[in-house]
Amino acid sequence: MLELGTEKEPPFLSPQVSACIAISFLLCAKVVTASPPDAPMASGLWLCPPAPRCGDQIYNPWEQCCDDDTILPLNRTRFCGPDCTFWPCFELCCPEYFGPQRFVVKVKVLGVKSRCFSSPISRNCSRKPF
Repeated sequence: MLELGTEKEPPFLSPQVSACIAISFLLCAKVVTASPPDAPMASGLWLCPPAPRCGDQIYNPWEQCCDDDTILPLNRTRFCGPDCTFWPCFELCCPEYFGPQRFVVKVKVLGVKSRCFSSPISRNCSRKPF
């Protein structure tokens, strides 16, 4: 007599196979081509969307970003002014041109070519007095 939880799953229902099938469905889209009316419903090509590119290199958007044609890890930080850090994958470092030299960190807007003059302010990075 078998105890609960001791039965083995058939190999076609294993978590690895299920994950592969799910990922395939999520990543690939069916492209329907022009076909004659008597063609079967499922005819057509299966194509995956193109991989994200940074310049001429492919990158993984779950782990990396493209910043000025440079692939960076998502957790990379840089200095914005003398005393402030920012994440170049998610933010911009923008100098302010009026008054004393100051820097402002602005949010990059997803799906848009973000620019300092049009992006929303995240925080100010003031220069420390000497």
